[in-house]
Amino acid sequence: MAEAMTTTRALFLLPVLIFAVIVGYFVWGLNPARDPSQVPSALVDKPVPAFDLGPLEGSGKAGLKSEHLADGRVTLVNFFASWCLPCRAEHPLLMGLAKEERVRVVAINYKDETANAVQWLSSLGDPYSRIGVDRSGRTAIDWGVSGVPETFVVDAEGRIRYQHIGPIHPRQLEEILLPLIDSLPQ
Repeated sequence: MAEAMTTTRALFLLPVLIFAVIVGYFVWGLNPARDPSQVPSALVDKPVPAFDLGPLEGSGKAGLKSEHLADGRVTLVNFFASWCLPCRAEHPLLMGLAKEERVRVVAINYKDETANAVQWLSSLGDPYSRIGVDRSGRTAIDWGVSGVPETFVVDAEGRIRYQHIGPIHPRQLEEILLPLIDSLPQ
């Protein structure tokens, strides 16, 4: 009889415990101090994945291979697409970086129509020294990209040092990306 009573009490407490776990999850998710763009990347401090992407036809730029990212220069690798509105929002910052020549900026055009991408770069400006085309999305998967835009800082030896999810904002550029880029040996 006592054992049946304990089981019954446990069954009454189970919904309360489940509710508490759900509330805890939502409180964690809604915490204003939590930055959802700060997702840990399994690739940070690892070599860039092997890839070999052809050029964006009509852009006048060469394609992009993993070997290009291990040539002794720090590089910003930006995954973008012409259909991506946040890509348009961050584009002026990438243009500014390219003009400063503080870091080499390259791109991987993600699942895009060639004509649209070329027109987009023609109208907004082209900050990229190389553009590889990832029409299938396979390279993005290998890099752990969850959507565009995503930007990676790659050191001179071809190791990923930072992954930024979403559009780059001026504050993030000044407080995170540029100090990291400046700290890496060229």
